[in-house]
Amino acid sequence: MSATTERASTDLVPTSRTTPRARLLDATSVVSLLAATAVLGAPLLWMVLASLKQPDELYRLPLQWLPDAFDLANYTQAARTIPLGRLFVNSVVLTVVGSGLKVVLGLCCAYALVFLEVPFRRVAFVLVIAALMIPSQITIIPNYTFVAALGWLNTYQGILVPGLASAFGTFLFRQHFLSLPRSVLEAAELDGAGHWRRLWRVVVPMSAPTIAAVALVSVVTEWNDYLWPFLVVDDADKMTLPVGLTLLQNIDGMSNWGVLLAATVVVTLPVLVVFLVLQRRLVAGLTAGAVTG
Repeated sequence: MSATTERASTDLVPTSRTTPRARLLDATSVVSLLAATAVLGAPLLWMVLASLKQPDELYRLPLQWLPDAFDLANYTQAARTIPLGRLFVNSVVLTVVGSGLKVVLGLCCAYALVFLEVPFRRVAFVLVIAALMIPSQITIIPNYTFVAALGWLNTYQGILVPGLASAFGTFLFRQHFLSLPRSVLEAAELDGAGHWRRLWRVVVPMSAPTIAAVALVSVVTEWNDYLWPFLVVDDADKMTLPVGLTLLQNIDGMSNWGVLLAATVVVTLPVLVVFLVLQRRLVAGLTAGAVTG
């Protein structure tokens, strides 16, 4: 083998050596990641461990992380004090129905904005963008007046209906639909598929990451919603878990922190598990919607 060939083959082999600056940046990134994880995860870990402690352990000095015995008495007391099972079912049902309807309505609205020649669709999209900029607290008084006039106070529909329109979902779906190949939809149209069939048979299968992202954001929003259900419902049988915690606080005051933390774990853990399972879908969906139109 000639010297030229050896030199050329050597140039093609990537070097594994890294500069000191690159190693410093890698170490800084790792340290920053560990620090952020500790800051965000420590309160959650303390909450779970403290929910398993007896009251005297919570006030013990010096502070100890692990309980003397992993006891579920706080969870049992929380379930006896408030209708925890009923609150959990209410939250699950309202979250599933509310997030599902948000996804469906967002899909239909975004499809109309992209693929239908409807009048003033650009104006409608501007209104969607404007809705994203308006804080939800501004609409509380009009929504409450509307719900009260319909006689929907202390009802599930009173909690559910005012929040069904999702400007975020409509915007993200529209941006994603603009990136879809028009040829596929034109082929489906030539085969005789109408708009409804094109939406569910063609567009939806190609939009799975975006749908997962919108669904996850909707699930987290619905599950954690506190202010609106708190204003609309005062019947314990219709409350959701975040609102139900106020019942526990009113009964036990702020003295029994173990019971309060146990109920808080019940509120936090389900949505945290859902987020950890679907976090990759969330990133993929948000990236898929990052196109200009």
